[in-house]
Amino acid sequence: MSECILSLQGINKKYGNKQILENISFDVYQGEFLSLLGSSGCGKTTLLKLLVGIEAPTSGVILKNGVDVSTQTPFERKIGIVFQNYALFPNMNVFQNIAFALKSQHLTKEELEEKVKNMVEMVGLSEHIYKKPRQLSGGQQQRVAIARTLIMQPDIILLDEPMSALDASIRMVLRKLLKDIQKKSNVTMIYVTHDQEEAFSMSDRILLLNQGKIEQLDTPAQIYHNPKSEFVKSFIVEQLDEKVDSIRRSIG
Repeated sequence: MSECILSLQGINKKYGNKQILENISFDVYQGEFLSLLGSSGCGKTTLLKLLVGIEAPTSGVILKNGVDVSTQTPFERKIGIVFQNYALFPNMNVFQNIAFALKSQHLTKEELEEKVKNMVEMVGLSEHIYKKPRQLSGGQQQRVAIARTLIMQPDIILLDEPMSALDASIRMVLRKLLKDIQKKSNVTMIYVTHDQEEAFSMSDRILLLNQGKIEQLDTPAQIYHNPKSEFVKSFIVEQLDEKVDSIRRSIG
């Protein structure tokens, strides 16, 4: 087992009297791909905001490499985030969007150019390096967003449903790209999704949330073969089986 890079201990989050997350405790390991899976409103996005530092927990502790980061700013945590809507600068080209993330590092022009071009090549956008976002497809824009986060070399990357707006064929390509990058760089990724198939195809482990509580945290195989509750069985096992049956029917 790799070393624990992130540990959540007894995390609770309330907005007024409404309990959003209840007694959330789990560890994340170096180089792991962990998916936070659940339906809309289950607490996934709130949990992501707590991890990155946009929100603070009502109670409980978030440890990163053994240090309490619960009150640290997003910048101090060295945790990157990729959003669903890309959040690119429309007036900047691909090179400039990625280079902007390095602005505070005081690199020479040559160093900056080498870093950015290497990253652009890694995400397969070398031929588009001087195009503006409006000239790119949704999948290409998301690649730019991923590259912009990766170039900062964060310890952990959070991905907030980054493929939900993309076509199925583009999602398949980006899934493989993400997994290849993750294996190559050994960066820890925490991936928020509501898509069971996506979580199962990419994850080392899956954390299934339901109404602000953890239903099950395990490997995809364990969750599929040994669901710990009726909710897990209906939300994951039956849904996946239904998709497989549908594919079989469609191909005769």
